[in-house]
Amino acid sequence: MTGHTSTPENQRRIVVAGGGPAAHRFADAMHTRGLEGWHVTVLTEEAHVPYDRVTLSKALTDVDYDLTLGDMSMWEHESISLRTGERVVKINPEAKSVETAAGNTYDYDHLVVATGSDAAQLPFPGGELAHVYRTLDDVWAINKAIAELTEKLGRTVRTVTIGGGLLGLEAAAGTMELGAQATVINGSRWLMNAQLDEGAGQALGRLVTAKGLEVLTGTYPAEVLSDDDGQVTGVLMKDGRVIPADMVIASIGIRPRDELFRGTEGAADGPTVEQLFELGKKGGVVINDHCATPVPGIWAIGEVANFDGMCLGLVAPANTMAEIVADRLHGGQATFPGFDTATKLKLSGVDVASFGDAFATTEHSLEIVYADPARGVYQKIVTTDDAKTLLGGIFVGDATPYMSLRPLLGRELPAEPGAYLTAAGGGDAPETELPDDAILCSCNNVAAGSVRDAINGCGSCEGNAPVQELGELKTCSRAGTQCGSCVPMIKKLLEGELKKSGIEVSKALCEHFSLSRQELFDAIRVLELTSFEDILAKYGTGAGCDICKPTIASILASQNSEYVLGAGRGTLQDTNDRALANMQKDGTYSVVPRIAGGEITPKGLGDIARVAEKYGLYTKITGGQRIDMFGARLEQLPEIWKELVDAGFESGQAYGKSLRTVKSCVGSTWCRFGVQDSVAMAINLELRYRGLRSPHKLKMGVSGCARECAEARGKDVGVIATDKGWNLYVGGNGGFLPAHAQLLAQDLDDDTLIKYIDRYLMYYIRTADRLQRTARWQEELDGGLKHIEDVIIHDSLGIADDLEAAMARHIDTYQDEWAETLKDPERLRRFRSFVNAPDQKDEAIAFVPERGQIRPATNEEKGGVLIASTIPVRGQD
Repeated sequence: MTGHTSTPENQRRIVVAGGGPAAHRFADAMHTRGLEGWHVTVLTEEAHVPYDRVTLSKALTDVDYDLTLGDMSMWEHESISLRTGERVVKINPEAKSVETAAGNTYDYDHLVVATGSDAAQLPFPGGELAHVYRTLDDVWAINKAIAELTEKLGRTVRTVTIGGGLLGLEAAAGTMELGAQATVINGSRWLMNAQLDEGAGQALGRLVTAKGLEVLTGTYPAEVLSDDDGQVTGVLMKDGRVIPADMVIASIGIRPRDELFRGTEGAADGPTVEQLFELGKKGGVVINDHCATPVPGIWAIGEVANFDGMCLGLVAPANTMAEIVADRLHGGQATFPGFDTATKLKLSGVDVASFGDAFATTEHSLEIVYADPARGVYQKIVTTDDAKTLLGGIFVGDATPYMSLRPLLGRELPAEPGAYLTAAGGGDAPETELPDDAILCSCNNVAAGSVRDAINGCGSCEGNAPVQELGELKTCSRAGTQCGSCVPMIKKLLEGELKKSGIEVSKALCEHFSLSRQELFDAIRVLELTSFEDILAKYGTGAGCDICKPTIASILASQNSEYVLGAGRGTLQDTNDRALANMQKDGTYSVVPRIAGGEITPKGLGDIARVAEKYGLYTKITGGQRIDMFGARLEQLPEIWKELVDAGFESGQAYGKSLRTVKSCVGSTWCRFGVQDSVAMAINLELRYRGLRSPHKLKMGVSGCARECAEARGKDVGVIATDKGWNLYVGGNGGFLPAHAQLLAQDLDDDTLIKYIDRYLMYYIRTADRLQRTARWQEELDGGLKHIEDVIIHDSLGIADDLEAAMARHIDTYQDEWAETLKDPERLRRFRSFVNAPDQKDEAIAFVPERGQIRPATNEEKGGVLIASTIPVRGQD
C-alpha cells in the first residue's frame, strides 16, 4: 500500500468513487455552491477526464470528437482533485477510508459512490468475442476494428448488434456511418420495447429499415460463431439460422457496478460491508430520498444507486441525485422525486421520444393515438379519463410536439389532446406558455422560470445583464447543455421573452456564428472571402459544426463557381456533396446525368444504357424526367463519370442543394394543345441555372399550355405558357409540406421571364435561412408575395442590377464538377473505398430479379441471411 493521501487541515474531505457524468455533476454542484471548508477528491478508473456518455455515438464515428464535460478550469481549483487511473476496490466504513487498485488509501468524511454500471455480457458461447458500447475506449475499439477489418477483408464489414434498445440502435447506426452493413437483433417483437408500445415500435422499425438497417425482431441468438483464429463469422440463432457477421456488438442492458458493497470484510469484530448495506434484487445499493445509504456519510448516485427498486441508466436522474447530495452537504433539504424515464433517440433522421406513463398503466387513463404505418409515423398522448391532465406520450416519425408537451407532464393541457397530434394534419401544436415551475431541461432539472430569470437578467453576467444569445443562455442556465433535445424549446422561450421586452431576436446561424445566414452571405460577398478558415477567423468562434460548415460551403459555392471540393472546401460538405453522387441505404451511390428539359437523343439513351449494363446498375426514370442509375461503388464513380462525360453528359447535381431539374411537357413542337415551345424554354433555364448552389434544392417546371402537364405549380419556379407569353409562378414545393406556387407575373416575353427568374433566385439565395425551401421563405418574408413582387418587378430595394450581375457571374464561371474531378489525379484519390484495394468489388451487395433488371435484395428476400452473389436476370449474363 502506497500510503494515505492528505488534505489541508480544517477541510472536510469528500471522496467520489467514479468519474462518469454523475461524479462530474456532483463535483460541479459542489464547486457552484462553494467549496469553503470542503475538499473534493474524484477517483476515476479511466484514463480520461469525465466525459459525456450521452453523445458517445459522436466519438464512434469521429475519434477526435471532444466529449469532455464542463469547463476544465474546475479541476484546477485548489479544493478539487481529479485522480485518473485510480479504481476504488474497497470501502473501510469503520476507518472511513477507501483503497484503490494502485495501493493508495484515501480518507473521507463523506464518500459519494458513483461507480455507474457495466455493459451486460452475452450469456452464451462466444459472447466474449462481442464488443460492448459503454465507454470511450469501447467506441474507439469499435471504430478501429471496423477500419482494420475493412482493410483485411477488402469488402464492406458486416456488424450485428444484439439488443434493439436506445444504445443498440445508436451503436448500429454508428457502424453504418462508418461504412458497415448493420443488422440489429432484438428478442422482443419490436424495437425499444422498454420505452415504446407495439405500434410505436413497429413504426420505428419501418423508419430504421428505410435507413438501411436490417432489423430482426422476435428472435434470440444462441452463439457467436468464429473461425480458428477467433475472427467472428456469424451469429447462430435459436431457430438454427446463421446471420453472417464480422463483428458483434452486445447492447443487452447494464449491470450496476456495486462490487464495493459486496463480499468485503469489515472490522475484525464488526459486520461485513455486505451486512452494512442493502442491495436491490437486480443489483445496486439501496438509497433513501436523500440519496444516502444506511451507513452515515456514505451516499450513492447514478446508475449504482437503487431507488424504489430501480437502477436506471439515464443522465437526468443521475444529475438530480448529484445535485441533491451537494445540496444536503450544504445544509439543504432537497429530496429525490423519483426517476424521470423520458427518452429521445439521437439517431440521424429518425424522430423518437417517450415520456411519462407512455404505456397508459394509470387506472382509467385515455390513449389518444394517430398512426400511419406507411409513413412510419406514430403519435400517442396519454391523459386522465377526463382528457385534461397529461400523463405521458410516445412519438415516432414526428416528435415535434414532444418538447411542448414534456414540460406539461402532470398538468392540465391548454388545448384538446388531439390538437397535439400534428402528424394527423391539424397543423402545428398549440402555442403553450410554460409555467415557471415546469421542467424545461430534464437532464439538468432546469425549470422554465429559471431560464426566464437568466434571459431577463443573468446574475453571473456583468451588471446582471439580460441574455440575448442562445449559447450564453445555455451557459448561464445550464439548460440544454447535456443531451440537447430541449434546445429548440429553449430557443423558442428565448425569442418569446426577448419579443416581450422589445428586444430584436437573434438570428445567429449557430453557436459559432452570431450572424444570420443572410448577414454572413453579405459579409462574405462584400469582403470577397473564399475560405472557411478566413470566415471563421473574421466572424466566428471555435472550430465550426455540422450546421455552419455546409452552410458556408454553400455560400462560397453560390458566390464563386469554383470546384466545389477544392481549396479545402471538401471537408465542409455533406456526404452526398463530397461524393458528387447520392449515397443510397446500402452504402452504394446513384448517378444522375443531366438531361436538360428531359430531352434526350436515341444515342444518348444508348450511351446511358451501355454504362448501366457495363457496371450492373439498376436504372429508373425519376419524377424529374431523368435517368437514375443505382448501385455504383465509390471507386467506380470516376469510371462511370468519364464514360458519361465522353458521351456528352455532365453532372445532374442530384446530390446538391442546388438546381435539380427543369421538368417539361412536349409543348407546341408536338402537342396539339401547346401554345409555346416548353421544351426549348426548359432546356434554356436548366442550362442557365445548372450548378447554382442555394439554401435548399431547387426544382422548376415549364408547361406548354394551361393543361399543366409538367406540374409547374408544384415547383420552386413554375412557368406556364399562354397565347401571349409566359406566366411565372414562384414558391411551390412538394415533400412533407406541399405548397402551390403563387403567380408573380403573367404574359411575359422570354427575356423578361428570364430576368425575373434571375432576380428571384438570387434574392432567395441571399436572404433565405439555411435549409429553407422557397415556400417557407416566402411565407416568412415580411409582406410575403407582395414584397417579392416589389423587389423583383419594381426594384423597390434598388438591387435588381446587382442580382442580375451575380447570376451572370455564376453562368459565366460554371464548371461541371464531374469533368473537373476527372482532370486532377489528386481529386480522384478521395474516390477510393479501400486504400490497399481500390478496385476490390464489394461482394456484400445482394441482388434479386425484378422486371428484367437488378435491384438490392430486401431483408425478406434475403431471409435474414446475406446473399453474396449476383443472380442472372432476363437480358443479362
